[in-house]
Amino acid sequence: MSTPIRRRPTRQVHVGDCIVGSDAPVVVQSMTNTDTADAEATALQVKELADAGSEVVRITVNSPEAAARVAEIRQRLDDLGCKVPLVGDFHFNGDRLLREYPDCARALAKYRINPGNVGRGAKGDDKFAFMIRTAIEYDKPVRIGVNWGSLDQSLATRLMDENSRSAHPLPPDAIMREALIVSALESADKAIELGLSPDKIILSCKVSHVQDLIAVYRDLGRRCDFPLHLGLTEAGMGSKGIVASTAALAVLLQEGIGDTIRISLTPQPGESRTKEIIVAQEILQTMGLRSFTPLVTACPGCGRTTSTFFQELADRIQTYLRDQMPVWRLQYPGVESLNVAVMGCVVNGPGESKLADIGISLPGTGEVPVAPVYVDGEKTVTLKGEHIAEEFKAIVDHYVASRYGPGGSKRREGAARTIPIRPLA
Repeated sequence: MSTPIRRRPTRQVHVGDCIVGSDAPVVVQSMTNTDTADAEATALQVKELADAGSEVVRITVNSPEAAARVAEIRQRLDDLGCKVPLVGDFHFNGDRLLREYPDCARALAKYRINPGNVGRGAKGDDKFAFMIRTAIEYDKPVRIGVNWGSLDQSLATRLMDENSRSAHPLPPDAIMREALIVSALESADKAIELGLSPDKIILSCKVSHVQDLIAVYRDLGRRCDFPLHLGLTEAGMGSKGIVASTAALAVLLQEGIGDTIRISLTPQPGESRTKEIIVAQEILQTMGLRSFTPLVTACPGCGRTTSTFFQELADRIQTYLRDQMPVWRLQYPGVESLNVAVMGCVVNGPGESKLADIGISLPGTGEVPVAPVYVDGEKTVTLKGEHIAEEFKAIVDHYVASRYGPGGSKRREGAARTIPIRPLA
C-alpha cells in the first residue's frame, strides 16, 4: 500500500501565476548568472531556464543599471511568450533601487530581501520598511531570505550574550541556528506590522552544511506557517553539490517541509545553468512528489554486460524523452509519469522491463542477440539487428501517442501533481 508524503500546512502565496505553499506542488526555481544590465542576455537565459522547467526565476538587481533594465527584460520575455515570474534579488541598496526605478518594482513578481544586508539600527529599519511598503503598494509578495554568511551580527551577539547568562547554555552552533530563525521570524513580524499581509511572505534560512540545514528548517517549520524556500546555499560544484543538496532536501521534503526549492550548483565555466533545474526536478520526481519528464530505469552494468550498447541506448532514450517534453507536455497530458526501462542482461532485465510502462531487455555477454520489448507488462515484440535503437524509439513514440493522446487510457489532466511514494522495503 502506497503512503503519500503529508506536506506541512502553510499559507498560500501567489508569485505571479505561480502558487507557493498550501497544497500546491513544490515549486522549482533557479537564478540567472548574467549581468542584469544586459537585458538581452538575461532575458535569453531566463527563457532557457523556464524552458528547462524553472517555474520561478530570480535575477540580481544590484545597481541602477540593472534596475533600469528589469522592465525591458520582462517585456522581452512577454514578447517571447515566456510568462515565468521574475524575482528581484535585493541586498544592500534595494530601497534606493525600488524608489528610483518604479518600473522595476512593478515588473517583478516578488522581491527577495536579505535582512542581514539591509542594514543595522534605525537606518536599516527605515530601508526595510521602505521595501515592505513598496511591496504593499505594488501588491507583491516578498521572500525574507536569511543566509548564514550574511547574518545580522548584532542579533547573533545579542543571542550569544543571553545564552551565556542562561543556567543551561546551548553550544555556539545551536545559537547561530537560532539566530537565523529569529532573524527570519522577527523580520516577518516587522513586515506584518508595516501592513504586509501574511499571505505575501515566504521565508528561507539558508546554510551550507547538510545537518545544519535540516536542523534549522525542522525548527523553523514548527514555529511558523509561512511557506518555506529550501536550498543549500553554496552547495558546490558537480557531484558534491548534487549529493549535498539531495541529502539535505530529501530529508526535509520527506518530512513534508518545503514549498519551493532551488539547487545552488556552481556551474563549470560556460556550462548551462539548467543542470540545477534538472537536479531539482529529479529530486522531486524520484521521491514521488511530482512528475516532470519520463525517466529511464537502467542497470549499472557488470561483467555480464561488457557491451556498452545498453548504456548508450539508455542515454539516447533519456535525452530523447527530455527533448520531446516541451511538445509532449502540451499534446499528451500525463506523459511526464511515463516509466521506461533499458536493461542490459537477463538477470533483472525482463523483470524490470515488465514493471515499466515500456521496457527493453538487451542481450548481455554470451546471451542470444535479441531484445524482447515489454509494453504494460506484456511481451509484444523481439528486436534484433542493427536498428534496435530506432525501432525501440518508434515503439515509445507510438505508446505515448496512443496512451496519452485524446482518449488514451493513461491520459491525465495536469502535468504537476502530487503522487504517492512507495514505502521502503
